[in-house]
Amino acid sequence: MSTTETLVILAGGMSSRMKKSMAAEGLTEEDVKQANTASKGMIGIGKDGRPLMDYLLYNAHEAGIKNIIIVTGEDNEAVKNQYGKKDRDNDFHGLKIYYAVQYIPQGRQKPYGTADALLHAFEAYPELKSSLVYVCNSDNLYSKKAFEKLRQNNDANALINYDRDALEFPPERIAAFAVTEVDNENYLVNIVEKPPVDEVDRYRDSEGKIRVSMNIFKFDGKMIYPYIKNCPVNPLRDEKELPTAILNMVKDNPKSFYCVPHSEHVPDLTEKKDIKIFREYLEKNYPDMW
Repeated sequence: MSTTETLVILAGGMSSRMKKSMAAEGLTEEDVKQANTASKGMIGIGKDGRPLMDYLLYNAHEAGIKNIIIVTGEDNEAVKNQYGKKDRDNDFHGLKIYYAVQYIPQGRQKPYGTADALLHAFEAYPELKSSLVYVCNSDNLYSKKAFEKLRQNNDANALINYDRDALEFPPERIAAFAVTEVDNENYLVNIVEKPPVDEVDRYRDSEGKIRVSMNIFKFDGKMIYPYIKNCPVNPLRDEKELPTAILNMVKDNPKSFYCVPHSEHVPDLTEKKDIKIFREYLEKNYPDMW
């Protein structure tokens, strides 16, 4: 892969919450079947059954990103059927698509988490260690503008820092998001999991906003690599999580991770009830695509 910047899409999770959630009103039998069997990014929620991943790739392409690595689970037939059968260098609407597989270690029932997923991409494509690497989830629809802001930012490492008030989710769902703590120059200090309501105000930034990370990042590959390689396991969730690796890097390298202020909704596909909401959003905002 001859490039200085690449987007890595993390799509190797087990979609446990989606599978466990109850079927919602307005879904077809096919919707429920896909929700129970497919990875979230491959659920057909768009026009003519197009998967969510198509729209994510479209926005990345429109923002000028050309090289994509999709990190999949071991069963990646559906992804390859959609984006190309080869392990690397597939053509998809002007994008070059590559794959990396996140294997489940022997003795475990699920993958080792997002830091481990990114590590599999680095090990499959060692050139990432000397590249600019964007990373995002496969079950959120990040906008063209969000990708553009990451590309335009001049810091080696950054995340899009979303205004919590602009997210169109129920209050109880928003309250469960991790809050970012930044210094007076918008550099990351901490990522705080589910802060108590009476403590949230202390994390307001210089604009008076409470902000959250929705897991869209930019990394200096050389700098982040040792931290994903040596990421400890979260004792509660039993996973190696990307925010842990980021905070370990920030602890060793203060002012190394810029938080780009941004205000807009990010459609999210977590439970079956989100399928109908997402479909309506796409019908309204993406009438034509490719």
